[in-house]
Amino acid sequence: MADQGDSWKLIMPCTKAEAEDAPLFEAPEEAGWPVIMTSEPDPDLPEEWLMEAYFDHEPSQELVAKVLALVPSSTGVAPRIEHLPTQDWVTMSQAGLEPVRAGRFFVHTPIHRDAIPEDAVPFEIDAGLAFGTGQHETTSGCLILLDLLATRGVEARNLIDLGTGTGLLAFAALHLWPQALAIATDIDPISIDVSRDNAVVNHIALGEGPGELALAVSDGMAHDAIAARAPYDLVIANILAGPLIDLAPSVCAGVAAEGYVILAGLLATQAEKVANAYAAEGVLLEHSIVRGDWACLLLRKQG
Repeated sequence: MADQGDSWKLIMPCTKAEAEDAPLFEAPEEAGWPVIMTSEPDPDLPEEWLMEAYFDHEPSQELVAKVLALVPSSTGVAPRIEHLPTQDWVTMSQAGLEPVRAGRFFVHTPIHRDAIPEDAVPFEIDAGLAFGTGQHETTSGCLILLDLLATRGVEARNLIDLGTGTGLLAFAALHLWPQALAIATDIDPISIDVSRDNAVVNHIALGEGPGELALAVSDGMAHDAIAARAPYDLVIANILAGPLIDLAPSVCAGVAAEGYVILAGLLATQAEKVANAYAAEGVLLEHSIVRGDWACLLLRKQG
């Protein structure tokens, strides 16, 4: 018998192309919808990927069918469901993460507090219920681009972190520009709760004034608090390629002339399409970095 707190995982082998083309950002907003991830489990088999969906309840056949429809698989391998008894799969997946050095920043979990280099700016992000611990190439890539902007002498006076996850990128930006107005948002209320807790751990002041971090639950730029603070001279958006393309008009409209945009959460194969969507709005690619299969883009709005 399943206990309260049990979870289930749906596993579907697929090809790399099928994983990249999956419209996961178009998933329906309905009760019980799982968290879905695609991954390359074996670097020696780069065309063989997995789609994994995590449920906090035993899924019905109807719900499983809806999830599988997002990633049509040509592998011929039948999907399978695993019962994961009494465990928080997100925390389990992040447990034991090694620290990450990205530019001047050192991101670590509590067990690595004694490993902080003397020349690093540390942030403690515990394994928990939101993504963005610094280990993923997209998050660490954003940290490197933030470091690059600061090294260039860029001054960010008003910034926003869209899809903040754990709050990490907003924390890093406030370290670099300690008098900036800053807001971090996420579509997931849990992420905002996690960001609030992480802000306390990392001594980030919460509030509405200069040098403080405001938090808001928001789908993209559609929030009164976001509109009230615009235009921004720095927008950070570590989400997914599809939503980034959809958000291009609203993000670009909210960027000040000569302002910067950092985009991540996209595969290197998706970078050109994403950059083109922003170029059409007058925000042009200045620099990009590729870490593994993932790209991070630095763009600037034309004056």
